[in-house]
Amino acid sequence: MLSLALIGLISLQKEPYSSMRNQMVKDQIQNRGIKNEKVLQAFRKVPRHLFVPVAIRDRAYDDNALPIDFNQTISQPFVVAYMTEIVDPDSTDIVLEIGTGSGYQAAILAEIVKKVYTVEIIPGLAMQAKKLLTGLGYKNIEVRTGDGYIGWEEHAPYDAIIVTAAPEEIPQPLIDQLKEGGRMIIPVGPENYTQYLVLLTKVNGRIKKKNEFPVRFVPFTRDRK
Repeated sequence: MLSLALIGLISLQKEPYSSMRNQMVKDQIQNRGIKNEKVLQAFRKVPRHLFVPVAIRDRAYDDNALPIDFNQTISQPFVVAYMTEIVDPDSTDIVLEIGTGSGYQAAILAEIVKKVYTVEIIPGLAMQAKKLLTGLGYKNIEVRTGDGYIGWEEHAPYDAIIVTAAPEEIPQPLIDQLKEGGRMIIPVGPENYTQYLVLLTKVNGRIKKKNEFPVRFVPFTRDRK
């Protein structure tokens, strides 16, 4: 039998949210050039409204980033879709995410890839995300509280790495944990200046970098203890 909590989560996915979600995919994602059908299907399925605070749930499918708990944000749907598509996810991939947030990006990835390891530095946020993702039935996501700068070495190398907070420089441990042929997408730049999404590809042990487009992400924070 389903738990009452899970029944409640499922009920929240019904209309009008499903139609809002499909409209979001069409207008904000597909019409802007996202073509990977696995990515589009993940966005049609994952209930984004469950990953934002209840007070702003009616804005969950808007075309912008939204605040979540602990002064963090959930990124604009198109940006999440772009970052997902550009790492070229596959069903056999092992992916590392830095910056779990509310868990939305991890859920999108989990619909496509074999395993997602995600690291969040804020304990309360990591706890919330883990509870929600578990309640939604995701068994291929592991959430860890820790300093994302050092990655999650035990499960490296990764086919792809997605970073959802902006450091001023790309962390070397993440580069080291990227698999040969793997891709990393990361926003880079100071908090109050122009940041760019940067795509890194590891080829013959060397890193190729390409600036994608300007973005604005919360700053990458470190555990300074």
